[in-house]
Amino acid sequence: MINEIAALTSSTDGVLKSTSTTRFTAGTPDLGGTVQASGPSFSDTMAEVSQGAIDKIKAGEATAIAGVDGQASVQQVVEAVMAAESTLKTAIAIRDKVVNAYQEISRMSI
Repeated sequence: MINEIAALTSSTDGVLKSTSTTRFTAGTPDLGGTVQASGPSFSDTMAEVSQGAIDKIKAGEATAIAGVDGQASVQQVVEAVMAAESTLKTAIAIRDKVVNAYQEISRMSI
């Protein structure tokens, strides 16, 4: 590439000279095939996120029960329930996005 640029700038007929030295390859170049991704798979990540959400909701429920028994303060109960609610809203939003994506794919014409 540098030789072609140098040929363009060094001569008056640089365009003709650069096109004569250009080489084209037939076919597609070998890109090395497929390579496994080194990180976790999408399903593993979703399973981990789901389990984290389940654990957070269970912790909120346990704290609420402890609050009813008098073993947790009102502030702890409110914080745990708010965290569980936020997690539940996030899970519902993700579910809605997945369902919408599935519906969009199913409507595509083949």
